[in-house]
Amino acid sequence: MADLPSGFWSGWIVVVTVVSLVTLAWLVLSVYFGRDENVGHPSGEDPVWDSDLREDDNAPPLWWFWLIFSAMIFSVVYLMLYPGLGGFRGMLGWSQHSRLEGSYSEFDQQFDAVRATIAASSLSELQNDPALMTTADRLFNRNCSACHGEDGQGQADLFPNLMDADWQWGATAEHLEQSIRYGRMATMPAWIGPLGEEGVNEVAAYVQVMGDPGSEALPGQARYAMFCAACHGMDGAGNPLLGAPNLLDDNWLYGGSIEAIRESVAAGRNGIMPAFNERLDDAQIKLLVARLTR
Repeated sequence: MADLPSGFWSGWIVVVTVVSLVTLAWLVLSVYFGRDENVGHPSGEDPVWDSDLREDDNAPPLWWFWLIFSAMIFSVVYLMLYPGLGGFRGMLGWSQHSRLEGSYSEFDQQFDAVRATIAASSLSELQNDPALMTTADRLFNRNCSACHGEDGQGQADLFPNLMDADWQWGATAEHLEQSIRYGRMATMPAWIGPLGEEGVNEVAAYVQVMGDPGSEALPGQARYAMFCAACHGMDGAGNPLLGAPNLLDDNWLYGGSIEAIRESVAAGRNGIMPAFNERLDDAQIKLLVARLTR
């Protein structure tokens, strides 16, 4: 919660609040107890409507007075006990911040043991518990589906498919946990400068058919060996330690057409997976890993 106002604004709030209450009290008292029964109409004769209805003949119902008076008393008591008068924190010292901390503390006390059990369980135990997998599905929908889709199959030629067997940074549970916990930052440099237009076209043509019979004879092979093999390997199988994808399969994150491959080689690609270490606890991360490896 933001700090209570201080200095000028604190005093201004106190003045406005007190003046408003005093003005309301004066207005109510003047309506009910400030009427002069001896004062008539300026013309000397009180006008009469509908035979017996005279001006100032009927005061507002008295229960209105008691209702407004009770609300004013309640307001004064509230302002004494709780924050409301500028920087005055109230006699009870209540604040939204302390209330929120208390709620977090109660939550931790109630669920710490359950979360510790989940974090210590094996993936197979978690995967065999339908209730926990339902929780894992909700965690995925809340934290991952915006990028990877509700079905986890990726989208927009930007976010990878999580349902296949192709994992750019490694497919083990340890690799997945590291990806979720600390995030990933993939950088494919732009090669239009060193390669030029012709070189980019040759490398793209080679990468598209890499591994096929006769592909080694293409002119882009030599350029690939010089500029690309350090990350993707001479055989194009990729390197999970660097996040360099396998170029021999049919999984192309940014598209497998010659135009898309050429764009990747010429302009490079930059992919960022945000870290969820501060957003999710150990039990929640463990449940997501179990969901992705079941």
